[in-house]
Amino acid sequence: MRYFFHIAYQGQYFSGWQKQPGVKSVQEVIEQTLSKIFKKTIPIIGCGRTDAHVHASQFFFHADFEKEIEFDLLFILNKALPYNIAAFDIIKMEGKPHARFDAVQRKYDYFLHTYKDPFLSTQSSLYQESNLDLHKMKSAVNLLTKYKDYKAFCTHPNKYDHTKCNVMEADLFVNNKGDRIRFNIASNRFLGKMIRIIMGQLLKIGKGELSIDEFESHFIALEIGNIIAPAHPTGLYLSKVSYPYLNLEPRTDLVSMIEGTNWISV
Repeated sequence: MRYFFHIAYQGQYFSGWQKQPGVKSVQEVIEQTLSKIFKKTIPIIGCGRTDAHVHASQFFFHADFEKEIEFDLLFILNKALPYNIAAFDIIKMEGKPHARFDAVQRKYDYFLHTYKDPFLSTQSSLYQESNLDLHKMKSAVNLLTKYKDYKAFCTHPNKYDHTKCNVMEADLFVNNKGDRIRFNIASNRFLGKMIRIIMGQLLKIGKGELSIDEFESHFIALEIGNIIAPAHPTGLYLSKVSYPYLNLEPRTDLVSMIEGTNWISV
């Protein structure tokens, strides 16, 4: 019997989603918690692999059980999980749908602020750059949906069968004070550190260190040069995951709170 679990987590306390030796991962914590509840090993499969210290305001994983769950697992699981991981829904599925391979779209949001704020320090990345050229950054963002091969925006492209991504949406927003920025991107798949590398290049454009033509040349030459400077992981959120058979709105208000109510498309 397969179930999908709808969750969210604060990533700054973990070395990413995926279980790895010698570090604390979200996957390992949840597997250990489920195993204690069921008194047996419960492997889980996540919808993706977030980097260390990256958040997920919406995330799904699936797990298989021998029979239908007939007790309030959602309540027990939330009581047992640490405060930085929350479960919202547990959904019984028909057949064997796959949390990772069946996802048709993933959306990410990247938040940064340009002034020091202790209340944003774990939720948004601090870049004390008061004169970023947002219009040039937006022009570069507009190029993202026009290209398919993101080999240049990946740390280890050779580990993939291919590096093509169908980027369906990309936009740049700023608040009414001009001191907080939000980058939003949606695609069928993402490569390792792809969003953070894109964001790092956008910041170079904003600071006048990289031209829009040079940015576009990454897609043509399929290489980014010798120096790759990914943006900080703090501030990056996996914010929406969609399936052909499951399209839930995120339950957490955290991203909404960070987004505020006055975001304007650049």
